[in-house]
Amino acid sequence: MHLEIERKFLVKSDEYKNSYLKKYDIVQGFLNKDKNRTVRIRLKNNKGFITVKGISSKDGRTRLEWEKEIEPGEAKNLLNLCHKPLLSKTRFEILFEGKIFEVDEFHENHQGLVIAEIELKTADENFKKPNWLGEEVTGNPEYYNSQL
Repeated sequence: MHLEIERKFLVKSDEYKNSYLKKYDIVQGFLNKDKNRTVRIRLKNNKGFITVKGISSKDGRTRLEWEKEIEPGEAKNLLNLCHKPLLSKTRFEILFEGKIFEVDEFHENHQGLVIAEIELKTADENFKKPNWLGEEVTGNPEYYNSQL
């Protein structure tokens, strides 16, 4: 288990598409959406994952996270047990000033929502922000995937 430290931002333009390193299709669902802990099942391209996340810190920047890769067939079966609707999104990985930003374009019920995340080494780590980054929504439960 490790401490996940991340910041989240709305995205104000699609400039990030000009420089992405990788692109993934993701379908995910939640077996448990308790605010103190979530259990997520994810299919990322053809790989399956199960992730347990603890409660976020007051500022929303840190929480405990445990993740393991599982067989894609197991992930598909577990997705059938998840709260509905499932989330569908496309993730772009963008390298900017030595940091990886993950930009998620949501589909279906959340079409038009685009959120960027950056994982950091410390909660107060400084980083440069690309022009396409908008309002920070770190710690705002409205933008937690488990609440969408």
